[in-house]
Amino acid sequence: MREPAATEWVNPLRDERDRRLPRIAGPCALVIFGVTGDLARRKLMPAVYDLANRGLLPPGFALIGFARRDWADEDFGRIVHDAVRENSRTPFREEVWQRLAEGIRFVQGSFDDDAAFGELVTTLAELDKVRGTGGNHAFYLSIPPDSFPVVCSQLSRSGLAGSEDGQWSRVVIEKPFGHDLSSARALNAVVGEVFPEDSVFRIDHYLGKETVQNILALRFANQLFDPLWNAHYVDHVQITMAEDIGLGGRAGYYDGIGAARDVIQNHLLQLLAFIAMEEPISFDPAELRAEKIKVLSATRLAEPLDETTARGQYVAGWQNGGEVVGLHEEHGFAPDSTTETFAAITCEIDTRRWAGVPFYLRTGKRLGRRVTEIAIVFKRAPHLPFDDTMTTELGQNALVIRVQPDEGVTLRFGSKVPGSSMEVRDVNMDFSYGQAFTESSPEAYERLILDVLLGEPSLFPVDDEVELSWKILDPVLERWAAEGVPEPYEAGTWGPPAADEMLRRSGREWRRP
Repeated sequence: MREPAATEWVNPLRDERDRRLPRIAGPCALVIFGVTGDLARRKLMPAVYDLANRGLLPPGFALIGFARRDWADEDFGRIVHDAVRENSRTPFREEVWQRLAEGIRFVQGSFDDDAAFGELVTTLAELDKVRGTGGNHAFYLSIPPDSFPVVCSQLSRSGLAGSEDGQWSRVVIEKPFGHDLSSARALNAVVGEVFPEDSVFRIDHYLGKETVQNILALRFANQLFDPLWNAHYVDHVQITMAEDIGLGGRAGYYDGIGAARDVIQNHLLQLLAFIAMEEPISFDPAELRAEKIKVLSATRLAEPLDETTARGQYVAGWQNGGEVVGLHEEHGFAPDSTTETFAAITCEIDTRRWAGVPFYLRTGKRLGRRVTEIAIVFKRAPHLPFDDTMTTELGQNALVIRVQPDEGVTLRFGSKVPGSSMEVRDVNMDFSYGQAFTESSPEAYERLILDVLLGEPSLFPVDDEVELSWKILDPVLERWAAEGVPEPYEAGTWGPPAADEMLRRSGREWRRP
């Protein structure tokens, strides 16, 4: 009897519909532009190693760095090695590193250097042969946005942006994607001339976090929450991303961008879309994106902006047991800068589900602690059959999704205090990822880089989402540019007084994370 050909063999224990087994990337090469930067060293290179260590990269994989440094392949290999040893999530294993190191190459040159891109073409062709990367190439642009056009143009000119039958070419773009709606549209046009939309992956690392993806599981895999997820029961939603660090070393990048552009336009509005979206028909990328686009299309800033938004700059104070300097004492920051390090806005969503429910978004540096959370705060019970003294310590029910650092979900509700009297007090029911699962969550960049190599675009915003986010945020950015200056707030506190007043006007308070 004739033995079946190797190409005809099918694993009888593997079903393509079975999502319990991880998908492994096919043969490919990853080219990182801006490989000498902090992001590449702290996140990208360790993430590539961690994927290899978990067995999710194929034998036919190659990593190429592109930069102006005068490095040989061995020099770049040592840089990657040191970054992996210092920052990888999984334990270092020499045998994994040796397999990965065989496919590491470096190309020297500037972004406008035609010869350097010719060398990149030659290097990728060689790797296609010796590593079996199959002509599949992903280009990671970890570079300033003003360099996107020249790199895309070079990739097009050198023929690397095109793809033949059975091969693919993809581009990965880091934020910020523009600084307002018009610049975002211009960048979309530049990238769109070179790469089709299904080959463009705009990285928002928050969407790679397990807790953010768990929003979809929490909402759509449980009947428990769905009846309450609307304006009949929800009083308001607070989305907070707080950092306890300042701008040491990043002042040159941050001045002129600010907290709203850096965080609200991408991270927080994406979180709002996940919280407010309707249930998709399926988790097919197109269906998921369609529901997010519907939400962002219906989202607008609450008026008047002077009362529904706030901004601030941190000044000297105490944090984590030490005294820290203020923004204007940070090296490289203009002393007369009006760039905000704290921003808070109020959004309203004009849909039947969310009409009348304010969404409060805030972010800032040098705040009380590092935390990102989403709090769905419910309305008070319409009638409390208790004396006032029995419920003095009872607040509003809340469902809090902790994105970082202690990933999990907390449900706050009222319970009777043990004893002879009827006293009701808030208690918490808590779920923690670290305690519930034996497997630690992968880093966001692990998930996102793997999705790029797999061609899985579910967690990457399309150009419509980027443009809608800018359309929402632009009015307040224009108002801030035209009027006033940011309000000072002391480092280690939770922002300027104007942010507290913003909520108190409607009888609400910010949560203390």
